[in-house]
Amino acid sequence: MIKAQDIRKSYGDLQVLKGLNLHIKKGEIVSIIGKSGAGKSTLLHILGTLDNPDSGSLIINDTETNNLKTNELSLFRNKNIGFVFQFHHLLPEFNALENVCIPAYINKQSVASSEKRAKELLDYLGLADRLTHKPSQLSGGEQQRVAIARALMNKPGVVFADEPTGNLDSASSQEIHKLIFQLRKDFEQTFVIVTHNNELAASCDRTLEMSDGLLI
Repeated sequence: MIKAQDIRKSYGDLQVLKGLNLHIKKGEIVSIIGKSGAGKSTLLHILGTLDNPDSGSLIINDTETNNLKTNELSLFRNKNIGFVFQFHHLLPEFNALENVCIPAYINKQSVASSEKRAKELLDYLGLADRLTHKPSQLSGGEQQRVAIARALMNKPGVVFADEPTGNLDSASSQEIHKLIFQLRKDFEQTFVIVTHNNELAASCDRTLEMSDGLLI
């Protein structure tokens, strides 16, 4: 599903990624670990097409993303990639249902079909009674489940998660761990997860360690 070859990225004189290679199969759950400053989040942003490498190639679902123009890349990202971040990034003025619908609206889906899909996801994630609750009315674990529903809204090929349990207590973290594997079982969902959570990393299909801009 994902082929990254000779990915390099620098910020000024600082080399962050130094010729990194990575292949990920459909339905895999892969964790990326390493010390702060190793380049994990930079790699995730490049794999998720949020940032561009200085050189190298990135192929996702047989599409060479380097060849896409800005607008084409935005459309590709919206349809093929989901994101889950440590701090949820839910819009505070919108309720759970509205937050989950946003990627579908960007994709020009109808309100009716978007809300139907969002309700199905929130029900699947155990949030059927939280549809009209705003983020401030939800627990941390509930907010993260809403964020996961939003990431899944357009049925992406891959979900990139950056410290998805980093802001949660141990019980909520366990819930998110179970959910990730349930999503793979039910939908063959692919996940790439940057984490400092050793338990989550150890339970993944593969754990890749980064050090000084390379996978070791």
